[in-house]
Amino acid sequence: MYTNPFSFIQKQGALYPLLLLIFVLQSINSQAQTTMITPPYLQKGDTIAIVATARKNVDDNLKPTIDLLHSWGLEVVVGSTIGLDLNQLAGTDEQRAADFQHQMDNPNIKAIWCARGGYGTVRMIDLLDFTKFKQHPKWIVGFSDVTVLHNHLNTMGYKSIHGTMPVSVEKTAAESISSLRTALFGDPLVYKIDPFPMNRFGKATGELVGGNLSILYSLLGSKSAIDCTDKILFIEDLDEYLYHIDRMMMNLKRNGCLESIKGIIVGGMTKMKDNDIPWGKNANEIVQDVTKIYNIPVLYNFPAGHVHDNRALIMGNIVSMDVNENCNTVIFKAP
Repeated sequence: MYTNPFSFIQKQGALYPLLLLIFVLQSINSQAQTTMITPPYLQKGDTIAIVATARKNVDDNLKPTIDLLHSWGLEVVVGSTIGLDLNQLAGTDEQRAADFQHQMDNPNIKAIWCARGGYGTVRMIDLLDFTKFKQHPKWIVGFSDVTVLHNHLNTMGYKSIHGTMPVSVEKTAAESISSLRTALFGDPLVYKIDPFPMNRFGKATGELVGGNLSILYSLLGSKSAIDCTDKILFIEDLDEYLYHIDRMMMNLKRNGCLESIKGIIVGGMTKMKDNDIPWGKNANEIVQDVTKIYNIPVLYNFPAGHVHDNRALIMGNIVSMDVNENCNTVIFKAP
């Protein structure tokens, strides 16, 4: 017996417009949620807080950073976690979370700069309440272990800045410092990168996500895991065994992260280690091997990560990458 598939809607004529309205509103809401929120850029007179979310910082080493921020016309607040000492960590998880929470909730603080990486941010991330942050977003800055925060913020729809740390200000390149200022103050951020033999040519535009590869790998399956669909993935790492790099890249592949991205930017793969029996490929070659089946541009040797020249990246921002034989560009689109 034939059944008209639209009979229900026909019988419920008054219900159809309501169902259509609900669908449209859901679609609009879904689109709105994919638009990343840009925290207010800094202005002279604003205050930035320096905190420790992971490894301890007990040395009196922040004066160069404070002087730098003062030269930019900014005020500085040093968080209560600076100087705390609990084995490797800057105090207990609760202490680190409380300091970060205080800076997030303080409307006078316009940016939070994590003092250093190491390990420990993941231990405090679930203790944080982002309610007031959502009401008054601010820039979260750092790299390495701070990838936990970058990824968590990305899942919430907020941009953040992957950049050098306060403890590295004296040791990092001038370009690293100037790029961080550019990102914080909202000036145009454009990078022109020298050609690299392994680059895979092509163009792509998409939202920039990623960070430290080891942290990305550790967050998969958690509520802080990023969605790589139609994104441009940035990765970097330090002090890893080469077979670990292969394991992590294979994990990204098997999780579907690589087949859904538009492009890859590979930063510093620094101080890699090998076993007595060599793995047979360096870190860049491992990335090349795992990603060779995808028709996407790949830019290697980008100056970001655990390298002297650690350029700032606005995570969550739309970027356009152009990889060719002459000059490679990465352009951050204005919000």
